[in-house]
Amino acid sequence: MAHDLAHDLPHDAAHDAHHQPGGLMRWIQTTNHKDIGLMYLIFAFVMLLTGGAMILGVRAELFKPGLQLMQPEFFNQLITLHGLIMVFGFAMPAATGLANYMLPLILGAPDMALPRLNNWGFWILPPAAIMLTLPFFLGVFGVGPGAVDTGWTMYAPLSVQSGWGMDFAIFAVHMLGVSSILGSINVIVTILNMRAPGMTLFKMPLFAHGFLVTAILLITIMPVLAGGVTMVLMDRHFDTHFFTAAGGGDPVLWQHIFWFMGHPEVYVLLLPICGVVPHVLSAFARKPVYGYKAQVYGMWGIGALSVVVWAHHMFTSGMSVGGQLYFMYSTMLISLPLAVLFFCWIATIWRGSLSFETPMLFAVGFVILFGWGGLTGLVLADAAADPQYHNAYFLVAHFHYALYPTTVMGAMAGVYYWLPKWTGHMLDERLGRLHFWVVMIGFNLTFIPQFLVGLAGMPRRIPDYPVMFSEWNLLSTVGAFILGASHLIFIYNVVKNVRGGVKSEAKSWEGAEGLEWTVPSPAPHHTFDVQPIVK
Repeated sequence: MAHDLAHDLPHDAAHDAHHQPGGLMRWIQTTNHKDIGLMYLIFAFVMLLTGGAMILGVRAELFKPGLQLMQPEFFNQLITLHGLIMVFGFAMPAATGLANYMLPLILGAPDMALPRLNNWGFWILPPAAIMLTLPFFLGVFGVGPGAVDTGWTMYAPLSVQSGWGMDFAIFAVHMLGVSSILGSINVIVTILNMRAPGMTLFKMPLFAHGFLVTAILLITIMPVLAGGVTMVLMDRHFDTHFFTAAGGGDPVLWQHIFWFMGHPEVYVLLLPICGVVPHVLSAFARKPVYGYKAQVYGMWGIGALSVVVWAHHMFTSGMSVGGQLYFMYSTMLISLPLAVLFFCWIATIWRGSLSFETPMLFAVGFVILFGWGGLTGLVLADAAADPQYHNAYFLVAHFHYALYPTTVMGAMAGVYYWLPKWTGHMLDERLGRLHFWVVMIGFNLTFIPQFLVGLAGMPRRIPDYPVMFSEWNLLSTVGAFILGASHLIFIYNVVKNVRGGVKSEAKSWEGAEGLEWTVPSPAPHHTFDVQPIVK
């Protein structure tokens, strides 16, 4: 029977029927872009829950004044791991997962260009995550000094003097960085070499442009961070003095190295979503994307400017007036290509035939909340005003308004949009809308109070605070737990969708356009035996 089946199938499918391993080995050995994309997305979501649980511990401690649940050292470990896990363990793998699953479908390519490299890029991640979190769990059971406790920025001289959790963090960052670089090489080669015939760079969907700029940025910035953490390792164990002032080093040098990576990193997290959101807005407005070329140039403008604005994070570090002026103006300049993107997104839905299914709700929610994050960033870009806000809770609220709508809400818009293509079933819209509104309520209830206590002078990264801040902190903690609960709704909705539901057509949404909607739902394991021709 298997022999007859193999003869009836196309050549590649017959090969798969004989040679594709099952069970666990399928996932360990797979070079299929859909399998690897799915593993990235599941890994990223596990990291989101891990980092989220840690910050709920922090918010529980801040529920009221006084030390109730933990000592300051443990509090610092939770805050540091939350930042590192969310940026390197959740946000970057989530974007790579979306790229892996959707790029070949959107470009009309049979697979990613470098499938074995793709597999290796993923399987570096789980050991890196274990290495990052292991000292924390050992510390909980009384073994060793605990996890890295320097804040996610790992500033010297704290990082030079910290316990051996820092060494684990250094090696974990190296591994996470290697994974990002391998994924980026794969994305660039796939986009440049494997597009469907007739798909020129300026016929390519915005999704691909967003990931192309992101991949080039990652290859530019991650080696700089790798060099920096290696210098910290040398200072810690080999008596060098890169960052140790007593030996002639300069702790501020670390800030330059870190933020040369750290600020473009914000756009590494943003630009993939700038590629996802226009697809969703266009589909549910039933209109073509507005200003396609303007959006492409806007993304490249953001990518180019992002690597020359890093020191606006260092206005309080003793920079010269000339340096402050340059970084202030260049930071304000980057808001122009971002404003072009906002204008195009709003124009895409302007006077469209709108319907607000779950993906559209998350896309519009992203535009509104990320806009708020951008506007509060302009305040921080002012070198004269920044000392008032720097290291206050205002800054915490600002970067969460920049990063959460991007990495979570924008990614959710994409996942909900393409989920019927992945599973073959339509969503439970009622649960999807409930998820959206719980996120909106929980997120704003968490971070609006942080703007207010920050303006009143509450510094960040403190485990205790004066009684005058207690009401706003109580509200912020309640909001954080509501926000955490929203992810349980998402898990339930996805599991329900995978297990069954209304069958999806090849084109799941009425206004959706693109090559991915020309193949059946769920998309076959091997999508394009013959590449489509784009006219």
